[in-house]
Amino acid sequence: MTIPDRTRPAVRTLTLARSINASLRDAMADNPKVVLMGEDIGRLGGVFRVTDGLQKDFGEHRVLDTPLAESGIVGTAIGLALRGYRPVVEIQFDGFVFPAYDQIVTQLAKMRARSGNRFGLPVVVRIPYGGGIGAVEHHSESPEALFAHVAGLRLVSPSTPGDAYGLLRAAIDCDDPVVFLEPKRRYYDKGEVDTSAPVAPLHGARVARPGRDVTVVGYGPMVRACLDAATAGEADGISLEVVDLRSVSPIDFDTIEASVARTGRLVVVHEAPVFFGAGAEIAARITERCFHRLESPVLRVGGYHMPYPPSRTEHAYLPDLDRILDAAERALAY
Repeated sequence: MTIPDRTRPAVRTLTLARSINASLRDAMADNPKVVLMGEDIGRLGGVFRVTDGLQKDFGEHRVLDTPLAESGIVGTAIGLALRGYRPVVEIQFDGFVFPAYDQIVTQLAKMRARSGNRFGLPVVVRIPYGGGIGAVEHHSESPEALFAHVAGLRLVSPSTPGDAYGLLRAAIDCDDPVVFLEPKRRYYDKGEVDTSAPVAPLHGARVARPGRDVTVVGYGPMVRACLDAATAGEADGISLEVVDLRSVSPIDFDTIEASVARTGRLVVVHEAPVFFGAGAEIAARITERCFHRLESPVLRVGGYHMPYPPSRTEHAYLPDLDRILDAAERALAY
């Protein structure tokens, strides 16, 4: 086994995919109980090459190529967690997670409560999710609402390489199970990563761009679209404050509330369908908490209530700059 090089610079410019690789590498170097499992993650390095080189450096006993059996992968991870390990499992594509849904929802999410908190289940389920890459059927889904509804699971989604590194380290250290949603169309976006920074909490949102007219909340792949909309809106005299949610469960409502107190308006953006989506929960809670401060109804921008479309038409399904700006303008028109 090759010992990973820990003498590299602490601050580097990495793609989001490479930042996840660095996070996994550092977690494995720091803790011999961290093991990786998934389809083709070893010799191949994963479909998106996120785990490239890790099996070579840490060995086949810590980076395991598994059969094509998602339920078995998660079920095995649960057993390993009960034996003191910290498994990180990769679901190759978002649409492949559903055979493992039973294990995640009925076992992984509930076992800590059922044991009376006698033991944790430190399992991280990594899922590349969302559209925008022109993939075939079952390879572009946004299933976050299905997991966010389940008590006992944490659900996070980074939007930048720096957050991807830090949030994954925090997820691996967490004694609760974490579903870690990776925006696959942002895998090759570059950004600054500080591997020496303190590990941030899993549940804290951030103001990605200050503004004064409308708060726009997004997470994962939609944060960059929200920032692009803010840049475009500035040319038209519209000032958008962009909040990167980071965590879908739990949600940092305090940061959203503080932003809405400044702007008086809120637009929530996600790729998943608007119907029963995360935006509905945010809209309801902020309406309760900011009723006397809101100048207009909370508006939502997201996918349509339909099966994910073929790749040639996904551009009409996914929220974009124009749809976000349109919602902001409607909020200002009330």
